[in-house]
Amino acid sequence: MFVVVTAAPTGLLVAPAFAVNPDEVLADPALEARARKLSEGLRCLVCQNESIDDSNADLAKDLRLLVRARLEAGDTDTEVIDYLVSRYGEFVLLRPRLDWLNLALWATPLVVLFGGAVLAVATVAGRRRRRQAPPELSAAEEEAIARITGGRG
Repeated sequence: MFVVVTAAPTGLLVAPAFAVNPDEVLADPALEARARKLSEGLRCLVCQNESIDDSNADLAKDLRLLVRARLEAGDTDTEVIDYLVSRYGEFVLLRPRLDWLNLALWATPLVVLFGGAVLAVATVAGRRRRRQAPPELSAAEEEAIARITGGRG
């Protein structure tokens, strides 16, 4: 989200608009910096492509206030994130954690693609083998062909 601010009669200045309201800002600058850093990595569950720091949605405001309340209560950054993930799921993170479940999710298309390639190669190779080696006919089959074709075979 961006706000256009008139800088002079001849031009415009475009600046990012942050959704953090003045009443949300913590008095302690160090805690506020931590809250801002955490908020940048948390997804607005309403907007879904914005961080809670950038969103004007009511839920985003509630999450910003919750982050600040947890920090004021003495939680570490990791404890705040863990609390929000336990409450809203990993979808609340803009950058999901690297764990086995997420790795499996990202690796599955590659495994399927590799398996399909192996199956395609095996199928083509099998067809080539069958095409290259014509079957041997028995003596009875040779006689039957000669009889049908009148010896022109």
